[in-house]
Amino acid sequence: MERFCLVCNSLLQGRTDKKFCDDQCRSNYHHRLKAEDYGFVNQVNQILKKNRSILKAAIPNGKIKVNRDKLLIKGFDFNFRTHTYLNKRGDTYFFCYEFGYLVLNNDELLVVKQEEK
Repeated sequence: MERFCLVCNSLLQGRTDKKFCDDQCRSNYHHRLKAEDYGFVNQVNQILKKNRSILKAAIPNGKIKVNRDKLLIKGFDFNFRTHTYLNKRGDTYFFCYEFGYLVLNNDELLVVKQEEK
């Protein structure tokens, strides 16, 4: 019985349980499987990384107040964040990795960098 590579359909020779003709076909097959499984995760990670870089660029050092629209213009997506932090006063900070923001009045945000532990 003839067997064929799962990727390129080349005729297989050698072991009876062989599925791929070479390492490149094997690698391509598994890469395609992972791409399908992690497509959504990769998409979310790209948004989070973009949000992080926008916050990082907005904060020269310490803290800074910025208008919400300035972040939106740069492509910031307020629907995505890695975690939140509730301080003792009850204020909720929203973070994209180590950079975050606190919503203030009049569309103002306080952009901060999380303190290292």
